[in-house]
Amino acid sequence: MPEPTQSVRAAYFSMEIALAADIPTYSGGLGVLAGDTLRSAADASMPLAAVTLLYRNGYFDQHLDENGNQSETPTSWKPESVLEPLDARASIVIEGRKVVLRAWRYSVHGVGGSIVPVYLLDSALPENSEFDQTITENLYGGDTRYRLCQEVALGIGGVEMLAALGHKNLANYHMNEGHASLLTIALLESRMRGRSLAKVTDEDMEFLKRKCIFTTHTPVPAGHDQFPKELVHTVLGDERTDLLEKLGCFTADILNLTYLGFRSSGYINGVAMLHAEVSRKMFPDYTVHAITNGVHAGTWTSPAFQELYDRHIPDWRRDNNYLRHAIGIPLEEIQDAHARAKEELLKEIRRVTGAQFDENAMTIGFARRVATYKRADFLFSDPERLKSIAHRVGAIQIVYAGKAHPHDEPAKALIHRVFEQMAALKNVIRIVYVPNYGMGWAQLLTSGVDLWLNTPIRPYEASGTSGMKAAMNGVPSFSVPDGWWPEGHVEGATGWDIAIKENSELHSSEMASMYEKLEFTILPMFYKRRNSYAEVMRNSIALNGSFFNTQRMLSQYILNAYFQDDKEARPKKPAKKPSEITV
Repeated sequence: MPEPTQSVRAAYFSMEIALAADIPTYSGGLGVLAGDTLRSAADASMPLAAVTLLYRNGYFDQHLDENGNQSETPTSWKPESVLEPLDARASIVIEGRKVVLRAWRYSVHGVGGSIVPVYLLDSALPENSEFDQTITENLYGGDTRYRLCQEVALGIGGVEMLAALGHKNLANYHMNEGHASLLTIALLESRMRGRSLAKVTDEDMEFLKRKCIFTTHTPVPAGHDQFPKELVHTVLGDERTDLLEKLGCFTADILNLTYLGFRSSGYINGVAMLHAEVSRKMFPDYTVHAITNGVHAGTWTSPAFQELYDRHIPDWRRDNNYLRHAIGIPLEEIQDAHARAKEELLKEIRRVTGAQFDENAMTIGFARRVATYKRADFLFSDPERLKSIAHRVGAIQIVYAGKAHPHDEPAKALIHRVFEQMAALKNVIRIVYVPNYGMGWAQLLTSGVDLWLNTPIRPYEASGTSGMKAAMNGVPSFSVPDGWWPEGHVEGATGWDIAIKENSELHSSEMASMYEKLEFTILPMFYKRRNSYAEVMRNSIALNGSFFNTQRMLSQYILNAYFQDDKEARPKKPAKKPSEITV
């Protein structure tokens, strides 16, 4: 029997969603963004449901030896202890076999009591084959066959499960990246009512475009999901494969699921203004809008700053725009709240790693998914220069964190290089690499360090959200002008740019800027002009915290993409009044 129908008018599909620190259904920024989006949707009483996979083995638990060599073990968790099992079943066809899916429900609660249900699909049922039972077991695991089967389960299985739960004929289906693009096939098949997919018309595609929204997060061609045609035929069958070919989703016998999402969506967006520009160059036949990412303010603000905002800005949770009033909070209260957040971070570092950090020393944070383009070791480009700066200007402490994908050997080597520098610099600069980075560590790090470092190779960072989390806690960013930072950067006010000089070699130009600003601007201000540094902290909250949040982000989706043909489904109490929304 289906579950009682809830007031749901839109569905959000994501391969990963960070629901809570103890639910390991995410790997990094994509999943954290998804979770923050749903938290803000619940705050706004938005009639939304979400779909993802269960991942009984989670992503993985990270283990680092004394040399920084990473190994992995499955994450141990019990879905039944945190999720609600549902009776509904959905069936899909993979490689000609019937595969049955069940669902578990997690309820995201908003500040006003509204709930957004999240359905986590699970194939571990006795009626499925041994392989099919593992389809929903590992996040980003397995080979291309395994990944394509997962994406059939998410996209096609997700639409079928929503229908089984009574959520039919929704106004919108939002694909968070190409992993979910196959949901468009399920929607077409439902509309065709038994007619062959070979008879899909322009009218059918227009119907699809009115319903579908696609968000791309990947600024490089290799990052988009691609599968060989022979495998697609095997997994999806001839009729579905022929449809994908008819829609122009293959290039040289390779299926690109981003093309499917683009061709099926009436609204397409990148996740920062710069990223939208890059995406328009990558996909010149499509209109790619820009809705810059944000973070959920209530989730990423430390207890110390929550108390501070509650005293000075009582309505900040309901309306994040009020964080602009942080500009009036006394500097000494900003400093005190930060000192308490820093104390909590250093206490946890000491408990987990044994490292003793100085609460008065400049502490730099670098924590994110490990990928070579993010350049975790860039700060060590000239270790002698870094040591000289620490000797002459003031002590430097650095906290690292981040997981490398189990199959990404270059990323694992990057962690090893950080450990080599830890050993080489240990008598001058304290450095620690905290293991098993996740939501809990992210909350501590983005609030407890003094400076947030970001050094990607431009323009490979689509958006990035860790610096936004830091801003919620008054932590300035020091970043290459990539992703969201060109929009949030006000030099010396919200943080500092690692400048790229024209007509100069990229690496050396960035390296010179990074060391010069550390030596002559940032460290002298931190140690000798504490109030000036606190003003930058306060500006980060007022200018960036008030804007780079998922409340503003979701308001833009509602204005521009959601419910365009279903005005009655718009939230009755939006997060902000129309006059207050900055687009």
